[in-house]
Amino acid sequence: MEMTPFSGHIWKTRYCYSQGSTTDDKEITDTWKRVAGAVAAIEDDQDFWQRAFQDILSDYRFLPGGRILAGAGTGKRVTLFNCFVMGPIVDSVESIFDSLKEAALTMQQGGGIGCDFSTLRPAGSPAVTSGTIASGPVPFMRIWDALCETLLQTSTRRGAMMATLRCDHPDIEAFIDAKRQQDALNNFNLSVLVTDAFMQAVADDSEWELRFPASDSPPADSTCRKVPARQLWYRIVSAAHETAEPGVLFIDSINRENNLYYHEEISATNPCGEIPLPPYGACDLGSVNLTAFVRESFTKNAHLDERSIRETVGIAVRFLDNVIDVSRYPLEQQVAQALSTRRIGLGITGLADTLVTLRLHYDSDAARALAAGTMQLIRDTAYATSIELAKEKGAFPFLDRQRYLQAPFISRLPEALKSGIARDGIRNSHLLAIAPTGTISLLANNISSGIEPIYALEADRDVRGSDLKLRRFTVRDRAYELWLASNQGQADLPKCFVTADSLTPQAHMEMQSCLQSFVDNAISKTVNLPAHATAEDVADIFSKAHALGIKGCTVFRPGVLRGQVLRARGESHCCDVDREAD
Repeated sequence: MEMTPFSGHIWKTRYCYSQGSTTDDKEITDTWKRVAGAVAAIEDDQDFWQRAFQDILSDYRFLPGGRILAGAGTGKRVTLFNCFVMGPIVDSVESIFDSLKEAALTMQQGGGIGCDFSTLRPAGSPAVTSGTIASGPVPFMRIWDALCETLLQTSTRRGAMMATLRCDHPDIEAFIDAKRQQDALNNFNLSVLVTDAFMQAVADDSEWELRFPASDSPPADSTCRKVPARQLWYRIVSAAHETAEPGVLFIDSINRENNLYYHEEISATNPCGEIPLPPYGACDLGSVNLTAFVRESFTKNAHLDERSIRETVGIAVRFLDNVIDVSRYPLEQQVAQALSTRRIGLGITGLADTLVTLRLHYDSDAARALAAGTMQLIRDTAYATSIELAKEKGAFPFLDRQRYLQAPFISRLPEALKSGIARDGIRNSHLLAIAPTGTISLLANNISSGIEPIYALEADRDVRGSDLKLRRFTVRDRAYELWLASNQGQADLPKCFVTADSLTPQAHMEMQSCLQSFVDNAISKTVNLPAHATAEDVADIFSKAHALGIKGCTVFRPGVLRGQVLRARGESHCCDVDREAD
């Protein structure tokens, strides 16, 4: 696949390795060779695995996370992990600034971060040791935001952040409203940690207790007050309706479905939400490009090459497992966590373009069945590969086979895989996540991103160059480009060419829901709404997402107070140009 001027610009400004005025990667094939060689360096048969890794990279069947493409084999002091969740922010000024330092070191090396601010005491409460009054989580978040903005000014690699706060924290209203101002906390995504108990209180129209610390037996000096649950719920959905934030993370579902439920408690995710992580956890990402497996595109015989998918997934799992060992880590705690769990996040991208080339409408039972069946194939192949890797290299250290097999996700695996885990263990605690794949999908000639519908058949797109200035490109969706080439622009466009703004919110959620049962981490997905959608529509979407077992949900409608990276006929998109994830 030849690069377009746009994908060539993405490669040169994001992934081409150069040292000063010297460019080491003359062509993109040099990038593939560099990355494959670095990741294969720990193998006994390095030549064999370098060839295998390079093979799945060179025809875009497998797209590693952007940090891997940019950093592997360069010798730079950078991490190959896209994102981290930071350690607990202890409620003292000294500890808060220790946490800020850890965040700075992590973002400096290229990692995005997630932070749970629920541990900080609410505004107005006394600090016993100093006699001062606490400012609350949101003012401290502004310090993190300024730090990220400062680091952003020195690189095209974006240091995106996720901030979470529990739905029972006394400052939850301030957190919900934090981004109603146009320029507030621009480098953060915000998500409320929503519990099952809160959703039940909303359903029952009962009072909801806000307290700090969040404990079944809070101390006598705890902060506590009550608000109507539906009033707080409407505040969340109203802010999401007006500003696209906060999103919601259904934290009980996340912890209940966690393969390591017996060892860790999760309260934050990476910036785009597809990897719920414990303190100091890291996300090691890569995506199977489904468009590369379509055979006989646009014909009645169009199909996916499942055998090639299996082969690619098997190699990709080994690739991502190796990344854990060859990567640098900003903090020692991150090293310990990564080596103890060996989490990876293999996902898919190009789903919408794949459906189009198979002549399937995104909002159809046939499309959902194809997507779910493909994700099941990837799940089973990934788990089988990880079991084989455990036999060869050892299981992840935190594995307790009996308790691991009792995890809900693991209990739903085929019997052959469960028997394999019981007998041989498994190399990686988690294997699957569906990321937004923003920039790597652009590199693959603008295929549709992750599991999102096609945004627009043609669009103007702003991207930041190596000089940190914005440059605008007019781009075409890859499937649309292929259709025009094969039909010389003369045939009527098939009805399967559907864009995000023409789909119902239900269509977005149903696609996410049908895939979630085959994903052990989570899925990054935005529900696109029409401009005329109401706050009640948002409330309905969030409620249905919870009922469907979706782990988190965000919404976007044109006209909200957000930056724009895509423009199609004057419309804006949910991702800010500097926060769009790899």
